[in-house]
Amino acid sequence: MAKQWDKSKMPSRHVTLGPTRAPHRSYYYAMGMTAEEIAQPLVGVATCWNEAAPCNIALSRQAQSVKIGVKEAEGAPREFTTITVTDGIAMGHQGMKSSLVSRDLIADSVELTMRGHCYDGLVGLAGCDKSLPGMMMAMLRLNVPAVFMYGGSIMPGHHDGHDVTVVDVFEAVGQHSAGKITDEELHALECVACPSAGACGGQFTANTMAMISEVIGLALPGSAGAPAIDQERDRFAIESGRAVMALIEANLRPRDIVTRKSLENAAVIVGATGGSTNAGLHLPAIAHEAGIVFTMDDVLEIMRRTPYIADLKPGGRYVAYDVHKIGGVPVVIKALLDAGLLHGDCMTVTGKTLAENHKDVVFPTDQDVVFPVSQALSPTGGVVGLKGNLAPDGAIVKIAGMDPHALRFEGTALCFDSEEEAFEAVSLRAYKAGDVIVIRYEGPKGGPGMREMLSTTAAIYGQSQSGGKEVALITDGRFSGATRGFCVGHVGPEAAVGGPIALLQNGDRILIDAAAGTIDMMIPEDEIAARRAAWKPRPTNYNAGAIWKYAQLVGPAHLGALTHPGAAAETHCYADL
Repeated sequence: MAKQWDKSKMPSRHVTLGPTRAPHRSYYYAMGMTAEEIAQPLVGVATCWNEAAPCNIALSRQAQSVKIGVKEAEGAPREFTTITVTDGIAMGHQGMKSSLVSRDLIADSVELTMRGHCYDGLVGLAGCDKSLPGMMMAMLRLNVPAVFMYGGSIMPGHHDGHDVTVVDVFEAVGQHSAGKITDEELHALECVACPSAGACGGQFTANTMAMISEVIGLALPGSAGAPAIDQERDRFAIESGRAVMALIEANLRPRDIVTRKSLENAAVIVGATGGSTNAGLHLPAIAHEAGIVFTMDDVLEIMRRTPYIADLKPGGRYVAYDVHKIGGVPVVIKALLDAGLLHGDCMTVTGKTLAENHKDVVFPTDQDVVFPVSQALSPTGGVVGLKGNLAPDGAIVKIAGMDPHALRFEGTALCFDSEEEAFEAVSLRAYKAGDVIVIRYEGPKGGPGMREMLSTTAAIYGQSQSGGKEVALITDGRFSGATRGFCVGHVGPEAAVGGPIALLQNGDRILIDAAAGTIDMMIPEDEIAARRAAWKPRPTNYNAGAIWKYAQLVGPAHLGALTHPGAAAETHCYADL
């Protein structure tokens, strides 16, 4: 006998119940739905499927499996898609200005689709960097029962007897410009680095946010691990569809799951795995959607005290597929729970707590991908924060994989007012050992869009004879999770609003100390004041369209590059309309 759902308090009552909604129901009949299906909860199945990149290409297939799970649990799935901007293709040119903007547009478009059609629940599937936080932000904003699912990582490529990722190709560009490899060798690498569907395989932004989705409680345990091409993903997709129906029945919502404590758990797993610096941007934005103030400072303070336990690229040896082979994200969570570093009492989408979900996980000892906390690779998390007179609002640097004796760098500023200028200089090798390469006017407002600098940082690393130790790089923009070397991002306030980074001149001395957490320009205060008085804002070429609109709205990076007031300003919640 079919379950009788009480829709009197569900959003879909506005489009399915009563005589006045006959026109609305006629649309559903037009799509082949039955009266029984129209009476069920309507569940949005949102994906970022497109043919832009391998990250997203498997999401449509997985969505069909989600719909099976929803139907099996007597719900009515309604599939829709939103955009993505894939960083690997947007990287190194003006297209990267669209990347961070897309995070908020994804959240906005999912919100509008859900609101416009009054869906009762949401399963969101995402595959590339900004689409993961964008989808999770929408879930918190809407606050209807929701389950997140990662589309899965790419399989590693194989070249010259070892595994490779797209980052090896970016770094090979630097090797090529330095004459270390030939055109033919570069071409051979690019042809094999990305052998399948899926997101970049290292502990870059996509896999960092995928781990977060599990530990924060929005995704089913183990669902982030399997590669995109693995049929196990379809099983997790079916289970995610069933899970959202159980959440609807229990009225368990995202804001019941994402709390201050679960956000702290998320910061712990980033630090423990040497995750992407972009987590310092995305976790505050996710928190904001739940009405929680959780800034980059909060994220970095937790990361600093978290031991680094996962030997993952770019700083380590392994990729996401290797984590999957030893048991997936639950193995990392188990190690951290056993050490008392996670709040085990946080609720999750299973209806059980994080500790309950992982009580039967056995940590594997016959592997060297993830270590117990007692055998941590280093006592400090893989990502740390910096503050000083060059970054009063803070900055962020990934130290995972760096030589612990090379965490202090003093050098002279070499300033560029755009990434293109910097990349051209790097390509020409127009820098020297001891330089601090400064890339500014690339912040959220100044870019606009806060570009990633992987093309530049990877080229430097590829040219280097010592793993990038000869120079440092600082920017008010961002870095890819794949960046390695002494690279400091999110410097705030940004240059576009007159932050200290705008006042630097070629030859100024800069001291960066990642161990002490400081970043300073060694300039007398009266000279800084004189430069500030003479500084004038710079115009951009983005004076209309979506990127202009973003620049008008966006706030500072240390608060998450927010574009709206968030849940704290709400007078209503969509789920309660």
